[in-house]
Amino acid sequence: MSRKPLSIEILPSLSGLEAAEWDRLSRGSSEEENPQFLNGMPRASQSTGSAPESELQAPDSRSEEDESSIEVEESPTEEDGANPFLTHAFLSSLEESGSVGGRTGWTPLHLLARDERGHAIGAIPAYAKSHSRGEYVFDHAFAEAYHRAGEAYYPKLQVSVPFTPATGRRILVPDGDEGTREGLIAGLEALRTRLSASSVHATFVTPRDRRSFLEAGYIERNDQQFHFEARGARDFADFLGTLASRKRKGLKRERRDALANGISVEWLTGSDLREEHWDAFFAFYMDTGSRKWGSPYLTRRFFSLVGERMAEKILLIMAKRDGRYVAGALNFIGANTLYGRNWGAIEHHPFLHFELCYYQAIDFALAHGLSRVEAGAQGEHKLARGYRPVKTISMHRFTDPRFQRAVADYLVREREAVHEAQAELEALTPFRRAP
Repeated sequence: MSRKPLSIEILPSLSGLEAAEWDRLSRGSSEEENPQFLNGMPRASQSTGSAPESELQAPDSRSEEDESSIEVEESPTEEDGANPFLTHAFLSSLEESGSVGGRTGWTPLHLLARDERGHAIGAIPAYAKSHSRGEYVFDHAFAEAYHRAGEAYYPKLQVSVPFTPATGRRILVPDGDEGTREGLIAGLEALRTRLSASSVHATFVTPRDRRSFLEAGYIERNDQQFHFEARGARDFADFLGTLASRKRKGLKRERRDALANGISVEWLTGSDLREEHWDAFFAFYMDTGSRKWGSPYLTRRFFSLVGERMAEKILLIMAKRDGRYVAGALNFIGANTLYGRNWGAIEHHPFLHFELCYYQAIDFALAHGLSRVEAGAQGEHKLARGYRPVKTISMHRFTDPRFQRAVADYLVREREAVHEAQAELEALTPFRRAP
């Protein structure tokens, strides 16, 4: 069967593409938008581009599936047709705020597929990287091995949403268009060659995209996160009812102690978000981020831009004491998932981090019909707070075939270890056991 004519463009900025055109691709076959409750939702309070750089013709690129890969179940995240991080608003805000581009080490080089009529029919968000920061899939050992062998690991090509460890579509193609999928992955290889990059890395991919990358010769890496799943719970009391008695008492105590010092909590979204809130939150972000990472990734302007462009997809949970904000947690809202992203505080209060990032997120999700909370990367401490271990997927391809074989062998063992660890952690969840 012949493939339809296809050209692949490099977009050094999303300013060269209409938002509606990109968002049509990012939604895929889903037309879901944000739940209606977000339209004009009042504040709740609780007390106590430029033109394409070039065109690449897409060659064939297929290979046998890696038989050593462990089969995975479909993730509910793949069904979230309103993933906020794939939108033009989010990605362009990263670019225009200077959070990516310039000297950040994240150079946008998105791929856009067009048909013979010039219509956009697929895309991949991609970046040339000069370091490995802000990815949440740690490859420093790979970089060191490359350097020991006398090879340059950077630049490398990253297929992801910067600074965002949330699973989502990376090959933005409508269901069933396999030719465009293959063409875009082949376009990545052509771009890798043009950059003289050591490798291509697609991180936090969906099971569907995993299969496409496997067919193109990529190797799979697994890690784990901790997600809350509603599983029929209608409110926090329902959720507490699923816990073992001792765990339930512990959670209640943590929530009580978190607000013991006269702290009130506000939910801010939509038109309630104002610059004064972003000023306060950025101070939290910079204080906490500087202590944890040394150099926070996001600029102050980024928060203003997303506040202007996608306020209805944002939930800012803020803690106030003695009339001033002292801590906050930034969340983004999908069709069925609440995504926790950033947290910060300028005062220490026991358990306030857990209250804002985990318990308040569960409260909001259940109150508004969201079935899932993803609270970011790593963190086994989330297990005791009702968040279950979930496997994440990344896909990798290295230029040097010797290194590709060595990493593939290593990742077989690593995947097995992750699988075993996930089973052990699931046995430690705080939920009641069947008699």
